[in-house]
Amino acid sequence: MPQKAKTSDDIWLAGVDGCSGGWLAVFARPDGAILPPRVVKQFADIAFGVERPAIIAVDMPIGLPERSPAGGRLAEREARALLGDRKSSVFRIPSRRAVAASVAPEPADARERFFAACAIARETSEDSKGFAKQGFYILDKVAEIDTFLCAHEDHANRVFETHPELAFVMMNGGQALDLPKKVKSRVHPPGLDLRRHLLIRAGIDEGIAGMKAPKGAGDDDLIDALACLVTARRLFRGEARSHPQDPPRDAFGLPMAIWA
Repeated sequence: MPQKAKTSDDIWLAGVDGCSGGWLAVFARPDGAILPPRVVKQFADIAFGVERPAIIAVDMPIGLPERSPAGGRLAEREARALLGDRKSSVFRIPSRRAVAASVAPEPADARERFFAACAIARETSEDSKGFAKQGFYILDKVAEIDTFLCAHEDHANRVFETHPELAFVMMNGGQALDLPKKVKSRVHPPGLDLRRHLLIRAGIDEGIAGMKAPKGAGDDDLIDALACLVTARRLFRGEARSHPQDPPRDAFGLPMAIWA
């Protein structure tokens, strides 16, 4: 007996952001119900979980260069050009070798690993640049997604890199936001309120947009995960745009593109 074709009522989408507890995931139907956000330890728990989302839009770089171009990946350069004062939120991702060095078991000291990874990044970049210390703290999650996608090639067409600030530009009619989410590493309430307003206008339930983040994540992480969910819905509807339009691929065939 032939299987019944799936409808939007059978499909789950996911917006995902990295957080201190692992990954903050928000699952939703393409045009309907949104589940309460939850924190999971590993990215694979999202991909292979009960919902098994058809599209996962995640705020994490996908596709690692063997040699980093000047200014970083083309996707990063194009995104920064659209973000105005928020351009510093797009970190430069170094070469695959540098990412591997950042998560290597030796040396055990994180500071030493940072310097070792920066040295490799300078050796493997066209402009002899390292990367910001802020970027270092997400490289373990960059490596986790990279390992997952390289081991599960058939999942590459359902996991998409996005960036919340670029998603908010799309929600804001193409205009960069003038308020930051954080000031001096602290949550900036007016900036969060602006983003909540845009999320609600984009179809996110007001109760979800205004709730506190679950344990293991911050309120800014929840705002970002919901922005990723908006991008997942845009991807489902065929409305999302790839930056760049014709992305290069890394040595494992993963496209280096930021979608929004």
